[in-house]
Amino acid sequence: MATSLNGKRVAFLVTDGFEQVELTGPKQALEQAGAQVDILSAETGTVKGWNHDKPADDFKVDQTFQAASIEQYDAVVLPGGVQNSDTIRIDQDAQHLVKTGASAGKPIAVICHGSWLLISAGLVNGKTMTSYKTVKDDLVNAGAHWVDKEVVKDGNLISSRQPDDIPAFSKELIDTLSA
Repeated sequence: MATSLNGKRVAFLVTDGFEQVELTGPKQALEQAGAQVDILSAETGTVKGWNHDKPADDFKVDQTFQAASIEQYDAVVLPGGVQNSDTIRIDQDAQHLVKTGASAGKPIAVICHGSWLLISAGLVNGKTMTSYKTVKDDLVNAGAHWVDKEVVKDGNLISSRQPDDIPAFSKELIDTLSA
């Protein structure tokens, strides 16, 4: 890839039960472009990815939501996964990170059910977004304009629907970070 993200640092916010490929796909693309990627979670140790409805691999947590500062990062990525997204959306420290990131104009990239955190943080009203089809009503009810596209960028917010969209999602995030 011609784009270089050397010196860029990206935070992935997850809890147990995230859709593993929605972390590993974008993470690999970002790292290949030169970015440093950190996994943030509610607790130290490891977090468990899932392959749809089956437990998968463990991933080392680099920093907790509470200890992290958004100033350390150039962007935030929110993988989906129903269990992860349902848990993370009520975490006050995770909400603080995305609210602070949004206020600072940092790119926030979300895929699948990951937008639940943004809904709970009050960050989707008036935004054009996409998501997994079952999250459409939640986004619309929170004031977003929902569209069925593989990737949508509205200001600093990048959204995507599902694992099949990861290549387009990753490309948009890398293009945004290299601008």
